[in-house]
Amino acid sequence: MRRARTAAEISNTAGPRILIVDDDLSLARFLTTELLAQNFLVDQAHDGEVACRLLETERRYDLLILELNLPKLDGMSVIARMRPVQPRLPMLVLTARCRVEDKVMALRTGADDFVAKPFSLIELMARVRVLMRRNSGMVPNCSSIGDLVFYREERRVERKGRQIELTPREFAILDVLMRNAGRPVSRATLLEQVWNTSSEPATNIVDVYMKYVRDKIDQPGESRLMHTVRGIGYALRLAEELPV
Repeated sequence: MRRARTAAEISNTAGPRILIVDDDLSLARFLTTELLAQNFLVDQAHDGEVACRLLETERRYDLLILELNLPKLDGMSVIARMRPVQPRLPMLVLTARCRVEDKVMALRTGADDFVAKPFSLIELMARVRVLMRRNSGMVPNCSSIGDLVFYREERRVERKGRQIELTPREFAILDVLMRNAGRPVSRATLLEQVWNTSSEPATNIVDVYMKYVRDKIDQPGESRLMHTVRGIGYALRLAEELPV
């Protein structure tokens, strides 16, 4: 069986790099073998403290696959600690904790996707590639529209010097809108890129979160940047760009 490469080895090798963090050694070895066969480079950690140390010192990973039930430092704490340090690192939770509350908390804390065990290997590999593809495009750190300035690396948003505090989910929504500034973004696109699902939820979750973002971006006395596009979704654009 092919072994996982050490951090020193992968730092001198080109190619997409994945860190698997799981205390189930047999599963970590199985995933490593499958990912190596797909031409990924793989490293392993088996507790949360080692994971954070690798992420803080190497900082060269393209994807994190993380169990929530970890010794020394649990997976939720790893996400909370590393998300501010590596804001663009895709984080995929692969865990035996399958409660809806666990999924919601992981996504709110900063995870990009959530897969419960037992899992389909085909589906997991598809999700890995989606996250890799999403992170591969060359996107500038700083984007702006009007007086709204968006800093991706620092996870910071300002308007006329006013600091706008956003949750990880709200930040992800604004990121999608910023990448498509001036163009309408459908609810389906937001579901796929922010919630990692292609199915329409039973609730109006997109509309609810859009209101949260709108209330923080557009405050009384400021020109409106967040717009509802009837029958389509939402758009981030200057008022004068709207059709008459």
